[in-house]
Amino acid sequence: MKKIISGLIISLVAGPALAHHPLAGMPMETFAHGFLSGVGHPLLGFDHLFFVALAGIAAVFTGRKLLAPLAYIAAMAGGCLVTAVWTSVPAKELMIAISLLVLGGMLLSGRQFGSITVLLAFAGFGIFHGAALGESLATQETGFGALVLIGYLLGLGITQYAIALGTGRVCTNLWGVTRASAIQPRLAGAMVAGAGLYLTLEHLEGSLLQAISS
Repeated sequence: MKKIISGLIISLVAGPALAHHPLAGMPMETFAHGFLSGVGHPLLGFDHLFFVALAGIAAVFTGRKLLAPLAYIAAMAGGCLVTAVWTSVPAKELMIAISLLVLGGMLLSGRQFGSITVLLAFAGFGIFHGAALGESLATQETGFGALVLIGYLLGLGITQYAIALGTGRVCTNLWGVTRASAIQPRLAGAMVAGAGLYLTLEHLEGSLLQAISS
């Protein structure tokens, strides 16, 4: 448990600094660049990593541990496309923070939520996670081609799906858990909900201070 908490603290500190530099600041110009950046972003951004990891655990309790995470992946890809080729999505960082708080709270409660509720949470919040991940393409000064976009989406999708399946396997095989009321998923939910609460309050505080100063 100490190692988990230490890792969480390190991620909180290091995540924001690394989340936007999986290629050390290089522009994405090829399929390989896009793919590698897509692989790196969910790993270096702790908010995305925590959500998809928890989604893999929550998916176990839907009875569709292989299919349920795909609702998140599909919505994430859609949100990424919206930002990359069209327009920015408002309040996405706040919604990402809330997503950690909500999904973490759902697992912390120990309740067995219906599949539709869980899938809606995956898809609804996935749009905002994807919108934030799409910023890496939207803010490139040199622009990007179709191959970069395809590589980026593939990297994002494969990596996050693998994370979700991995945490689902940890839940069932390592922890031996099949019920939402077990202590291990509830502790995981508590840690992620705590991170979500911290980020949510931070965003709200920033918005309040901005409103006062203006």
